[in-house]
Parts: sequence; C-alpha cells; structure tokens
Amino acid sequence: MPTNRTKREDILDSALKLFAERGFDATTIPMIAGDARVGAGTIYRYFENKEVLVNTLFQHYVQAFKGMLEEEYPQESSSREQFHHLFQRMVQFTNEHAHALYFIKTHNGAYFLNESSRKQFSCLWKILRDFLDKGKERGEIRELPSLALIAIIFGGFLELEQLIRSEELEASRDLLHGVEESCWDAVRHHH
Repeated sequence: MPTNRTKREDILDSALKLFAERGFDATTIPMIAGDARVGAGTIYRYFENKEVLVNTLFQHYVQAFKGMLEEEYPQESSSREQFHHLFQRMVQFTNEHAHALYFIKTHNGAYFLNESSRKQFSCLWKILRDFLDKGKERGEIRELPSLALIAIIFGGFLELEQLIRSEELEASRDLLHGVEESCWDAVRHHH
C-alpha cells in the first residue's frame, strides 16, 4: 500500500541527494524545489533558509546513523564482533538512506553547521573512537590514531558505496563480506 509522502519529506530527500552530489555551496533552493517538485516558497514555509535546511538534514541523519550503530551493539564482545556489527550497520544505513553517509562525511566539518549539528556529530564520532580505543587497549586494533583508522574504514566503505551506486560493482554478499574482511584487516593489530 503506497504511503502519502509529505512535501517536507520530498524536500528533505531532494536536498539530501543534491547536497551529497553537488555540495552545499553548489546547491540552490530553486534546484531543491525543482527536484522535489514544489515551489521555492514551499521550502521557505518549512525551513527559514538553506542553512536551517542543511542543519535539519544533517542532524536527522547523524541521529539516525548513531541510533542504528548503538542498537544491539555487542558491548562485551571482541573487537572483531563489534567491528562486524558496525560494518553491517553501515551497510544497512546506506541501503536505507542512499546518500546519507556520504552527505555526513562530506559535510561534517562545514562552516554552516550550527552548534547542535557539531555536538551530534561529535557524539557519533565518539562511538567509533570508543570502539577503536577499547580495541587498542585490548591489543586487537592497530596503534594508529583513531582518526586515521576511521579514515581507512570510511574511505574504503564510501568508495565502495559510490561504485555500487554507479553500478560499476554489484553489492553481492560475497563482495560485502570481502570488503568487511579487508577493512578489518586494515585496522586490526597483526600479532
């Protein structure tokens, strides 16, 4: 049964896609309006300006991603099992929200983010840093700066996501398993 989408949801979907593809500065309200099939004035009924729109979008997807990572997180498991959980949640998140992870990654240090957006992103990053720091303490994760390890994981994953979206690769179970193993191999401590 089809659901009735709201204009606000259409605006947010279009804004996410355009901000992810073009970036904040190259995306205009008229572009978003055209993609969402609404008038520009309709956007201003929901969002005061482009900065409010992008912060609303950023906070929404950071919260959604954070919630997905935290849900059923195997707190007492090995770093490998925790990594598996995090990787599978990244896959699930990108399957459910095609452009969201790339949008978060490319906009997390942007000048237009407000304090609330920055705080929420910091909470998201803390989940990943805590996982890596605890893994290092246990001798299961490489002794590299956590930000470098996050860059390795996300860089590889986001490139894979781009290749799948452009249909240069097919997102098979074997491919995803192999990429997870490769990412784990890149960050695990080799004894």
